[in-house]
Amino acid sequence: MEVEKKKFEIEKKDNEIIYSKAIKAGKRIYYLDVKKSRNEDLFLAITESKKKVTGYEEDAQVTYEKHKIFLYKEDFDKFIEGLEDVVAFIKREQGEAEPRKEYSSETTSSAIDTIEEESKPRSFFDKFKF
Repeated sequence: MEVEKKKFEIEKKDNEIIYSKAIKAGKRIYYLDVKKSRNEDLFLAITESKKKVTGYEEDAQVTYEKHKIFLYKEDFDKFIEGLEDVVAFIKREQGEAEPRKEYSSETTSSAIDTIEEESKPRSFFDKFKF
């Protein structure tokens, strides 16, 4: 029993987020979480979360596909160097990226109204405009 308690405490400590930043990018959210390892070293956990919708209307199911990368401080410089090199290559080949169009609250509320309207029960006579 005591061993299980210690194991739980260690796992709980491993999952503790010291600092976090979320980056929303379209259908994806990137989480940059600073965590503490068992030996008290800080490391970066990068998580990509992508929304997946399967099915239609009432049968639609929403799930989130997640991918994680753990980056330790001894690798930061090489990782940043490689990332900068790759980003510079892409910019040279294709130019700067266009800013992503974010949904305005007006667009979002309009879409929500449409969804709510479509989900209301309809009778036989709703097909006809009188």
